[in-house]
Amino acid sequence: MKQQILALSSFLLCITCSVETKAQQVPAFHIGIKGGANFTKTSAESSALEGKYGLGYHGGIMTRMDIGSLYVQGEALFNKRKTSYDSKEGSSPKLTWSSVDIPMVIGYKLVNMKDFNLRAFAGGVYSYTFKNNVSTSQALREGFKKFDKSNIGVTGGIGVDYKNFTADLRYETGLSSISKEFKSKPHTFSLGIGYFLF
Repeated sequence: MKQQILALSSFLLCITCSVETKAQQVPAFHIGIKGGANFTKTSAESSALEGKYGLGYHGGIMTRMDIGSLYVQGEALFNKRKTSYDSKEGSSPKLTWSSVDIPMVIGYKLVNMKDFNLRAFAGGVYSYTFKNNVSTSQALREGFKKFDKSNIGVTGGIGVDYKNFTADLRYETGLSSISKEFKSKPHTFSLGIGYFLF
């Protein structure tokens, strides 16, 4: 009985020390820059159009707060997105738009070493569109006359860090349509490479 009490006490002491150690960890704050490529297509309810992925780019700043193996990362990115459609009429209308995106994600370091991290993350994205252009299709131009400026989406992915360098592969999808008249949600894969200044 005494041995069981001693073992239980030792176990509880180890847990307490572990929790206190975690609580005493000072969050580390980092600021950096990043850029990369994105591949975007938009879904379309119209049976006459089929969305195709187009190549765009993004760039901006990022911040990260590390708390042990957990971290919170926020970004402010300029995004240029391009997509196109296959039409039954034989044309290939294109859609491009520019936006400022603010992703906010929570992540966990699956491998947490001094110079190398392997991460998984998920979160939300707020997007503000300020310029759009539709080519070669009168129907799309009519549909996008009222391009919604504000959109909300979700994102998730994996990433690696090596010293101050970082790279993310992520997927993002819109929760709302980019146009009320033309029901269409964007789907984006992006690859970003960044560098933490400190």
